[in-house]
Amino acid sequence: MDSSEPDPSRRPQYRSGAVARMVRMPVTTLRVWERRYRLTQAALSPSGQRLYSAADVQRLALIKQLTDLGHAIGQLAGLDMAALLAVQATHAQAVAGSPAALPPAPAPASPAPWRVGVVGEALFRRLARDADLPDSGQPRLLGPWADPAEAEAACAALRARGEAPGLLLWHCPSLQPEAWARWQAEAPTLSSQARLGVVYSFASAAGRAPLLAAGASLLHEPAEDVALWRWLGTLGPTAPPPLPGPAALPPAPPRRWDDAALVALAGLSTTMACECPRHIAGLLRQLMHFEAYSRECAHRSPDDAALHAHLAEVSTRCRLAFEEALARVIAHEGLLPGG
Repeated sequence: MDSSEPDPSRRPQYRSGAVARMVRMPVTTLRVWERRYRLTQAALSPSGQRLYSAADVQRLALIKQLTDLGHAIGQLAGLDMAALLAVQATHAQAVAGSPAALPPAPAPASPAPWRVGVVGEALFRRLARDADLPDSGQPRLLGPWADPAEAEAACAALRARGEAPGLLLWHCPSLQPEAWARWQAEAPTLSSQARLGVVYSFASAAGRAPLLAAGASLLHEPAEDVALWRWLGTLGPTAPPPLPGPAALPPAPPRRWDDAALVALAGLSTTMACECPRHIAGLLRQLMHFEAYSRECAHRSPDDAALHAHLAEVSTRCRLAFEEALARVIAHEGLLPGG
C-alpha cells in the first residue's frame, strides 16, 4: 500500500450501537467507558454521532475480553494495543500453567458484623422484635437514639472503638422540608460519613427532595415487618452502592407563585380579552411539577442520573423565565397590584 494513502482500518465508519453489538456489551457501558477513560479517538459525524474505526473496534473488543477475565478497566484504559496483547498473553500463560504451580486461594475472611444505628425508639423496638426473621441478615442494632444529635455523640464514641455503624436509620414520621437541614446541623459528621435510611409516615415532595439528592434511601413505613426487613436488606453491606444522583444541583430558586395562586390568576384572565395569563399560568404549573419530578426521579445508571440533573436545570431555567413573563403580563393587564 502507498504510504501516502490513509490506513483503511483507521477510517471512522461504525456508530456506537453497531460497535456495542460487535463487542457484545451494552451501549450505555460503552458510552460510560468513553466518557471516563477516553479509550479511543472516535471521530464525530456531522450530526454529532461517535464514529469508530475497525482498529477502535479491535481495541475495544480486546479490552472487553480482558475485563470479562477480571482485569480492571481503569488499569487497561491507558495501555496501547501492544501492551493489551501482552496482558492477554500473560493471562493465557497463567491459565495454561499447572494448577499445582498456582498459590492456594486464601481462605475467605469472616464477614465483619453489620452494624445498624437506629434513631427513634419505636423503629428500634420494631426491628429488635423481628431480628430473627429470615433474610434479615442479623445486623447488630445500635441505639436507640432519641435524635440526630444524640446519634452523633454516640457514634463518635463507637468510632473510637472501631464499632461505628455502617448504616443509620432515622425514624422521621413527619418528614418536613427542613428535615435534611436538621440532620446536617445536629449530626454533621454522620452527614458526610454514614449511609442514611429514612423511614417516614407522611412527607411532601419538598421534604423528600433534599434527602434524595443527598443520597439517602427513603421508605414509606410499611405495615408488614417483612417489607421493612427486605428494604433494610437492600441497604446492607452486600448491596451495591447507591448510584450518583443530581446531588450537585443547587437548591431550586423559590417559586414566585404556588398552584393555588396560578389557578386564581387563570380564572381572572377569563374575564378579560387577553388569555395570556391563563396560558402562561398553565404552562408554569406544568413546569413546576416537572421540575420537582426531575429532581426526585429515581435513576438506574450514572447516565440516567446525569440526564435527570440536566432536565431539572432546564426546567428551573424555563420556570424562572415564564415567571418573569407572567409578572410582566400581570403588570400590563393590571390583574394584581404590584404584580
